[in-house]
Amino acid sequence: MSKYKPPYTLTSKMLTLVSEISEVITEIKHAEKKIITPKLRKKNMVRSITGSLQIEGNSFTEEKVTAILDGKRVLGTVQEIAEVEGAIKAYNYLNEYNYSKLEDLFLAHKFMMSGLLTNAGHFRSKNIGIYGKSGVTHIAPPPDRVQYLMNDLFDWLKNTKDHKLIVSSVFHYEFEFIHPFSDGNGRIGRLWQTVILRSYRDLFSIIPVESVVKDNQQKYYKALEEAGKIGESTPFVEFILVMILKSLRNITKKSNQKSNQKSNQKILSLIKNDNCITIRTMCEKTKLSESGVKKIIKKLKDNKLLLRVGGLKGGHWEIVN
Repeated sequence: MSKYKPPYTLTSKMLTLVSEISEVITEIKHAEKKIITPKLRKKNMVRSITGSLQIEGNSFTEEKVTAILDGKRVLGTVQEIAEVEGAIKAYNYLNEYNYSKLEDLFLAHKFMMSGLLTNAGHFRSKNIGIYGKSGVTHIAPPPDRVQYLMNDLFDWLKNTKDHKLIVSSVFHYEFEFIHPFSDGNGRIGRLWQTVILRSYRDLFSIIPVESVVKDNQQKYYKALEEAGKIGESTPFVEFILVMILKSLRNITKKSNQKSNQKSNQKILSLIKNDNCITIRTMCEKTKLSESGVKKIIKKLKDNKLLLRVGGLKGGHWEIVN
């Protein structure tokens, strides 16, 4: 067994982010059955695929990716369609991969790139460089070193006791540094981080971190470059943890919005049936607290959806159409 450990420094920022992520996961877990529906799983898989491919220059929108997923024909280049079809195959197998098995990584690459590469599922045999706006930003290790480096990385992945949130982020950087395949490294690196995260919490199988990374694409590249300059993944790990936290908060935000909409409709429905209804009766009917009902009423008033005519005694409510 290799004693290799990827270089990174455990910072207070990382620990704070891990703590905040854990809190949001706990919050989601209480409403997980209501939040995680088949519809949401499909929608967020599409968002993950679209975000990851757009980072690599694919122009397909979520609507087009959804159409291909549904077996419909779409207009696009042969390459872009092949990229989407390969990503769908790779992500469809998400829950079956063993994050610590190198052969499963090969399988994911084969799914992802079989319509694009003749050597899909195999390490590269040539030197490769990563290019940015200013030219070459990184020269990957020579091909004869790739097998050894990947063996070391997977040995560490299999045996490390570090927190999975940090481990997945470190792996993501180290994978991009090695750049083991002739193409598709970015897509596979992002996918495999999700695979590692899913082994920590199944919830991550439907969290589209790739979509948030796409929205912060330049910061993503900058974090990779900063890590490369100092020779350890620390700045990249901190960046990715922020992206994970944002992705989770997006889920809770949408869940809260849906919950608020339902509460708004309940209050409006009660008022429609009885425009003289009291706050106390609303609380009893909705099982909400008095402060909760008052907050909803204030919001409805602020949005000009509800009016109070007269005082609390002798007055009545009016719904604004």
